Amino acid sequence: MSTAPHALAETVRTVLGDVRPEELGVCDAHDHLFFGSPQLPGQELRDASAARAELAAFRAQGGTSVVQWTPYGLGRRAADLPLLARDTGVQVVAATGLHQAAHYTPESLSELRNKLAALFVSELTTGIGTSGVRAGLIKVAGGFHALDAHARWTMTAAAEAHHATGAPIAVHLELGTGALDVLDLLCGELGVPPHRVILGHLNRSPDFVVQREAAEAGAYLAFDGPSRAHHATDWRMPNAVRALADAGFGHRLLLGGDTTTAAARSVNGGPGMPYLLRRVRPRLELALGKDLVDRMLSGNPGRAFAVAWP
Repeated sequence: MSTAPHALAETVRTVLGDVRPEELGVCDAHDHLFFGSPQLPGQELRDASAARAELAAFRAQGGTSVVQWTPYGLGRRAADLPLLARDTGVQVVAATGLHQAAHYTPESLSELRNKLAALFVSELTTGIGTSGVRAGLIKVAGGFHALDAHARWTMTAAAEAHHATGAPIAVHLELGTGALDVLDLLCGELGVPPHRVILGHLNRSPDFVVQREAAEAGAYLAFDGPSRAHHATDWRMPNAVRALADAGFGHRLLLGGDTTTAAARSVNGGPGMPYLLRRVRPRLELALGKDLVDRMLSGNPGRAFAVAWP
């Protein structure tokens, strides 16, 4: 009598190795320790000491894990991440992927033609460059209310890498727009299961109808900020989260800080990573109750980023 093989356990791939989903603890589901782009000259996140201090400040507020969405070519400094994680006691998840074309030179993008999916798979399974650090997610980006040829190229490669590895795909939505177009492409055309897609920046476009449609499709919705450039919509987030939770989608919601500039770091006088737990969490608890906020910070991220890695 034959027996079926045991299913592989799902784990989250951190820079120090794979962990059980519940081991993430209190998770900032979208942030950056290192990031550099010609779109943000002079505001690069390059200082390892500042990154360490930021993680320590986050840890002091009760945080235990951070998912860095910095993709290929934007200064991830993958080799530095394990030491930072060990020094601070904060688990870190790294990303592969590719951002919008504006963040790269035409020459660097040309070099990736016909090998983008293979790069993503390699960084998920073997390691980023020579660091040995494996990525735990694929980060790509849409455009403002649309998907251009670059977005379709990168998302097609991300879908191929997902089918090879099971890795989740996290999507930068430009100003929070284009969620349904992203899902049409990734899930409708390219066959990615909706629960493997994480839509970022939903707070930046407070369209409750679109948010509900994205949740109904089965995707995870990340509300990440605050951001000086998008502060006008911050106050709408509790209502958006409440509407989604009341509709039965509390299990699909994530919270993050999305620190992308040096000025935004708490160690430089900005809100930074600690703000998520120091101010956003109690604000949401007042509006939504502690149980839902705990789920968004501590339960949902483990499911969103856990994979039965091959």
